[in-house]
Amino acid sequence: MNVCMKIGLLTLSAGCLAVLATGCVEHRVVYVPTYQAPPGYYATPASPPPQVVVAQPPPAPRVEVIPAPPSPAYVWLPGYWSLGAGGGWVWVGGHYAARPRPNVAYYPGHWARHSHGYIWVGGYWR
Repeated sequence: MNVCMKIGLLTLSAGCLAVLATGCVEHRVVYVPTYQAPPGYYATPASPPPQVVVAQPPPAPRVEVIPAPPSPAYVWLPGYWSLGAGGGWVWVGGHYAARPRPNVAYYPGHWARHSHGYIWVGGYWR
């Protein structure tokens, strides 16, 4: 065996040992759990249409425990009272949502006083 072959074989052996020592490269996907609404909360983010006028104001907002965001790109959208199918108040729990564009803020929906009661003003990004 000539010197060039010995050097090539030695280089190849060292390269194989380096690959074996480092092991396989693994791409790990980590799933971040989503916020789960506590029992008794309705997690469906459906709000009544803006034309609905109710005579009585909604109850005071519930205190929500806000979990850590899944990433800095997510914003907490607070819960609110909605009208149920039977006309009673139903709490819709808050949740995280991704910003539609960088540097926008979410202005939450609310019930506003109207000439004949209260109307729902939906939340929006700005």
